[in-house]
Amino acid sequence: MKIFKELYEDAKNIKTKDPAARSIIEVIILYPGFHILVFYRLAHFLYKCKLLFLARFISQTGRFLTGIEIHPGAKIGRRLFIDHGMGIVIGETATIGDDCVIYHNSTLGGTGKDKHKRHPDLGNNVMVGAGSKILGPIKIGNNVKIGANSTVLKDIPDDVTVVRCNHIIKKTINIKAN
Repeated sequence: MKIFKELYEDAKNIKTKDPAARSIIEVIILYPGFHILVFYRLAHFLYKCKLLFLARFISQTGRFLTGIEIHPGAKIGRRLFIDHGMGIVIGETATIGDDCVIYHNSTLGGTGKDKHKRHPDLGNNVMVGAGSKILGPIKIGNNVKIGANSTVLKDIPDDVTVVRCNHIIKKTINIKAN
């Protein structure tokens, strides 16, 4: 019963946070970000029961159907909102706190250098912008906002906004000659 309560809470949260969602039933039927949470919660339960092949099979089925890959070993808190989820990858040792939002094409992945803890930990109320890459066994604090297309490789403290700027802004001043 706990899994159904958590899923209902997830659907209700998505309805609250997404201005395009008209009803909870619409979220349950039409939202891939909700669908992957159904697959994840079942796969995670099986993973904890040491039914690793079955857990991976369910998570890969969810990936095939939604375009969102969450390893069943990842630990996800309450009320995760995955918006436009295509291309999201969440690694096996990643943890996600409560009330987080993750936008499409984002990765919570490894660097390939670490053996045991390989993926990041997100605190509570973290927003991960579209296309962001958070890599390695790093800690992202509470109430952090990570801007679109940012790459984060180091710990981020609480209450910080991280953005990436690719362009040098050059200010041109026109001076009239006398």
